[in-house]
Amino acid sequence: MSLTAGIDVGSAYTKAVLADADGAVVARASCPTGYNFARAGERALAEALLAGGLSREAAGYIAATGSGRYQVPFRDLAVTELTCHAWAVHTVFPTVRTVLDIGGQTAKAIRLDETGRVRAFRLNDKCAAGSGAFLEKTVRYMGFEAVDIPRLADDAIDPAEVSSVCTVFAESEVINHLAGGRSAEDICGGAVVALAGRAGQLVKRVKPEPEFALTGGLTRVPLMKRELESMLDCTFLVGDDDLGVFAGAIGAALLAARRQRKLAQVA
Repeated sequence: MSLTAGIDVGSAYTKAVLADADGAVVARASCPTGYNFARAGERALAEALLAGGLSREAAGYIAATGSGRYQVPFRDLAVTELTCHAWAVHTVFPTVRTVLDIGGQTAKAIRLDETGRVRAFRLNDKCAAGSGAFLEKTVRYMGFEAVDIPRLADDAIDPAEVSSVCTVFAESEVINHLAGGRSAEDICGGAVVALAGRAGQLVKRVKPEPEFALTGGLTRVPLMKRELESMLDCTFLVGDDDLGVFAGAIGAALLAARRQRKLAQVA
């Protein structure tokens, strides 16, 4: 079976996806990135192959994306995250024109055309307060793990105000809230609301057009989606089966298949 692989080497996690000639996902895996991007890419691919019961030779063509894409030595192709997320969403939701991706270190707002090409984009500032790392750091400070974020945020009764746009000062606000007796749920909910507000402003800067889709790890946090929809007065589509989390890797695998077909035609 001839497959293509997409490897998304993100700042926090590395995802790998194996897709068949029709673009269907055959296997996938995710692992912490750590400090060695090349090793993370190899590990994620190996785990995806293992999950699918496949040999290394099954990955006939490999595309890498994410911040560490150029550090994957066995790649055949390197593609930007913007292009990969746009293509993954366009393949599943061809009517979508605006995509918001909130990753570990960056948030990206993308406007597409009817062919899935990127027409405009905006990235958050370098400060991690505009990304998922801010939420993860917040809950870890309170003794929880990243997997607890969706539950904590949904259980918030009165989300605490986290107004700072700087992660250092935002952390001080969290400490003050804890000292004041606020619950972990309300603090986490407040952090999600704050992040949604920053991400929503990013979307407005690309002159968004309907329909809308959400990708990235924060698609697992229902409160994030609800806040964005309320702020922007729209509905965000989120793909089934963790499409949002694996969108970069899926887009890379699909683009690898397209490149492989073109190369076959030339040959």
